[in-house]
Amino acid sequence: MSACVPTRHNRTSRSSRPPRASGVKRPHSPPPPRGGRFRIAGADVSASITVFLLAVPMSLGLAVAMDAPLQAGLISAAIGGIVAGLLGGTPLQVSGPSAGLTVVTAELIQVYGWRTTCAITIGAGLLQILLGSLRAARSALAVSPAIVHGTLAGIGVAIALAQLHIVLGGSPQSSAVANALALPDQLGRLSPAAPLIGVLTITVLVLWPRIPGRIGSGARRVPAALVAVVTATTVAALAAPGIARVDLPSWRAHVLPEMPHGPVLALATAVFTVMLVASLESLLAAMAVDKLSAAPSHSPSARTSAAPPPPAASPASPGVPASPRAPTTPTSPTPPSPTPSASPSPPSPPTPPVRRADLDRELRAQGIANTLSGLVGGLAVSGGAVRSSANVRAGAQGRASTVLHGVWVLLATGLLVTVLEWIPLAALAALVMMVGIQMVNLAHIRNVHKHREFLVYGATITGVVLFGVLKGVTIGIAVAVAVALHRLARTRITVTDQGGEHLVVVRGQLTFLAVPRLSRTLGQLPQGGNAVVELDGFFMDHAAYEAIQDWSTAQAAHGGRIVFTGRSGGRIAEPASAAHSCCRPWTPWRNHHCHDEPGRTPEAGHGPGIPFTDARPVTDPIGTPHDMPHDALTPTPAPASTPGSAPSPDVAPGRDPAPSLHRSPARTAGPPAEATRPAGGNRLISGLSSFQRNTAPLVREELARLAAEGQRPSQLFITCADSRLVTSMITASGPGDLFTVRNIGNLVPLPNAESGDDSVGAAIEYAVDVLKVESITICGHSGCGAMQALLGAKPDPQTPPTSLWRWLRHGLPSLERMASRHHAWARISGRLPTDALEQLCLTNVVQQLDHLRAHESVARRLAEGTLRLHGMYFHVGEAQAYLLTEGASSGLELDEVFDRVGPGDPAGSGELERAGV
Repeated sequence: MSACVPTRHNRTSRSSRPPRASGVKRPHSPPPPRGGRFRIAGADVSASITVFLLAVPMSLGLAVAMDAPLQAGLISAAIGGIVAGLLGGTPLQVSGPSAGLTVVTAELIQVYGWRTTCAITIGAGLLQILLGSLRAARSALAVSPAIVHGTLAGIGVAIALAQLHIVLGGSPQSSAVANALALPDQLGRLSPAAPLIGVLTITVLVLWPRIPGRIGSGARRVPAALVAVVTATTVAALAAPGIARVDLPSWRAHVLPEMPHGPVLALATAVFTVMLVASLESLLAAMAVDKLSAAPSHSPSARTSAAPPPPAASPASPGVPASPRAPTTPTSPTPPSPTPSASPSPPSPPTPPVRRADLDRELRAQGIANTLSGLVGGLAVSGGAVRSSANVRAGAQGRASTVLHGVWVLLATGLLVTVLEWIPLAALAALVMMVGIQMVNLAHIRNVHKHREFLVYGATITGVVLFGVLKGVTIGIAVAVAVALHRLARTRITVTDQGGEHLVVVRGQLTFLAVPRLSRTLGQLPQGGNAVVELDGFFMDHAAYEAIQDWSTAQAAHGGRIVFTGRSGGRIAEPASAAHSCCRPWTPWRNHHCHDEPGRTPEAGHGPGIPFTDARPVTDPIGTPHDMPHDALTPTPAPASTPGSAPSPDVAPGRDPAPSLHRSPARTAGPPAEATRPAGGNRLISGLSSFQRNTAPLVREELARLAAEGQRPSQLFITCADSRLVTSMITASGPGDLFTVRNIGNLVPLPNAESGDDSVGAAIEYAVDVLKVESITICGHSGCGAMQALLGAKPDPQTPPTSLWRWLRHGLPSLERMASRHHAWARISGRLPTDALEQLCLTNVVQQLDHLRAHESVARRLAEGTLRLHGMYFHVGEAQAYLLTEGASSGLELDEVFDRVGPGDPAGSGELERAGV
């Protein structure tokens, strides 16, 4: 049953939580304080050099792509490494100039100028700090993945189009559309030097990770971007000395931000756009680093060996270069078997738990870095998946690698200016163009297509390319809402006659919009006919449920057999719950399989009712399991009902924790119940374990109080031992409310009767004299086996009476009362008893009340007026309770009528209050 309990799942007691000083942090919570000084490991130093060699050309290339001062790219790389590295919530993430903001920043520089763009960066940073302080980082990821990946892909397309002009030896235009339209003219003015250097750079970027053998394994330790830029720079110095190169102006010419000038609404929109893109890129990269650092192949022990190939770009890591040699699933190396001559080695220390990213802290750190970067004239900063994945693969063990990389960049801006000015602009443009191309990730496209969200993805890309980032995101959200509404309103209903049985197939979601067509289709089916209804959807609202329930009930009343199946044709046979509940701890009955082992086939249903479940794992049209809201109907074959009784559910609500338990390949009933029910011992152990896990924590405090104060039940409840009568459920009572006596036939032997039973008499005396109960209820029920035995043949006088028949003698007065002309027949309000069995069940309740009054303790309390007696009848098939009229309960010779208790009857007045029902 724990598989579907929705509350307090997988939580441990406070005593079992690791102490804060242990360094173990709960997911996405503030990190524990770390003692000691800032430590630098040797692996961090080597990793920082690797990331530095990648970050320098990347930062210069992004600055060129944005048409920003080249120093701004280096400044943002240094601040991103040092500030975000020290304060961030993802120690292994490397921050720097934002590739996702390339198009946005380029447009801002053209419209407002560089100094105002720096002020916009400051505003975006302050907004990030505010959102991080409000713990809104997780909410930023609530946007549909199709919109997020579509936005990044659209930015990648715009980056690639702009940088292609630089690779071809020209200059980019102001927008992606203008760049695309200007390409033919650019190709007509082609000069060979820049395109050849660009092609060389791209070739090295593509082929470097694919070098085979041991040579390739060692070569991949050096970033492909560094090798490509160095190779292109060397070739350009020898073959094309006149090609355009990096020009780092003097630091004296560096400008700082100014107060922004322009329309307030436009500036606010610009600040929000920069904040949105930078935050999404940083948070998605942080989650990608989480996954990458948690993989076994990137554990600290594995990092000391040869670095594994880079993984394919994940949905949360735009721009990560895909590696053809990346394994599909991480595998851990198998340790060699010990040899007899090998000396025992000391056990290796346990691997420390992986620290999860603190997204709110990361967002605050990115905001601080952006604020400082804008103040000193740098580009906007964000976490970069390319730099971060290189950091992890290089063996970084902590944030020291990220910080040192920023220090190396800072030193390079002052010491390596001459070296950096040898780099061709075409090589940097080719490098950034490849980053943009990789942001259009094929894995993302396949994923959104599989989930039928490619329309949202394509609309977002188109909007970003044509109208800009913010408008593109708005278009994507609008299309996503339209698609959701279309899916919600689109329902196809078909009916097929299969030789005496109709197959009704419902495709799509069942809402009130589909109710007229659904009712019309179902109304055309013959009354009392058999039908199979196949539901293929994940949502049903109340209107559709009512329509199907009414139709199913009417069909069952006319003798029809209705079977509901899922999309695969497997029968849905599990009773389900109300919208807020799950497998309730007190409902482990026949059709309830929370305790069953996986792989069991459910038992057939036992009532024509239509309970339904509000959530269950379903399969989408392409076969991917999802856990989403679903209202699944659960009709079952109608049993033979007695005349006059309405066919109603006699099963109780529950939820299906594993729908695979309730599906079969064919639309037929499963094996017999005896073959599917778990063994008694297993069911007992499973039920006890479920109680300890789910129910005991909820009732422990109340039971502890009762244990300390003692029991003070308000009433004595005498009922039959029939397993279908769950007294606590029928009376809505809990621990300490009822003092219950159960026996065969809810009989009360007379005090001095022959072969009397002292057990029942002792319970009555204890409840009345010791516990001082206020009322006594005798409850009979429909279909009682004891009454059926009394109506049957009597045992052979030659045969010694069994224990059962010796006990049933106490019910003979009820049989005689029913046959007597001196007593009115007991009956149910609104109708006569359906047959002799129901008549005897009702009469037996009245007769046992007479036996109860014969007990001395009961008679005394009745005379004092401190005790009340009640007769009750429970119809199992109707799940309906009936109370004997007050005059008949008091022993007055009035009509013995059992009145129906309705759901709207006041629970706190008169007879019902005293009865506790």
